[in-house]
Amino acid sequence: MDANAGSLDANLTALTAADFTASPQVVAPTLLNKILVCGKVAGRIVEVEAYGGDDDPGSHGYRGKTKRNEVMFGPPGRLYVYFTYGMHWCANIVCGDDGVCGAVLLRALEPLWGLEQMWKARPAAKKPTDLCSGPAKLTQALGIAKAHNGYELQAEGVEGFFAGGGAEPIGGAGAVFVLDDGTGPPAKPALSSRVGISVGQERLWRWFVSGNPHVSR
Repeated sequence: MDANAGSLDANLTALTAADFTASPQVVAPTLLNKILVCGKVAGRIVEVEAYGGDDDPGSHGYRGKTKRNEVMFGPPGRLYVYFTYGMHWCANIVCGDDGVCGAVLLRALEPLWGLEQMWKARPAAKKPTDLCSGPAKLTQALGIAKAHNGYELQAEGVEGFFAGGGAEPIGGAGAVFVLDDGTGPPAKPALSSRVGISVGQERLWRWFVSGNPHVSR
């Protein structure tokens, strides 16, 4: 049974590229409590991190554009998906002006829809809070991988996402949306240094929903 399914209804709007034109530090906290959808699986965003370019030693773009990171340089509203530790995919949403490096790493989700599919994709998970409580976990649970690198977030077709006002999502397999169901970000989101980097730790560019059990740490 899907957690918190009753908190979703058909009154959804999709974010467009225009919603990602500000810097990642501005966009990141506004994404908290938005809904990330991939195919028929969805979760509420509860943890994010911002990454810049040549001004941010913790960023993949710190030393300039490469074949690996070129998506980070725009245009905004696309996914930057990269492989890490030789085994995991991580997903970011590109932000800022076209040509300027910047992205928001999606670190954790609260599962909402498609839990059966998530459990199949995450056989190592022992409890619901294991499903999407980390950047590699959430991509595995949602099926986001290499093919989504450079993918433009969908802004149309939201009206078809639900059948019958709250029934099972019917979005096309693999289609990715960021949706707003009217739930705003926390008035005072929790703030900390970023996780898993050895430089740029002094920057408090990690935001999360305080007290949410699906946050990564």
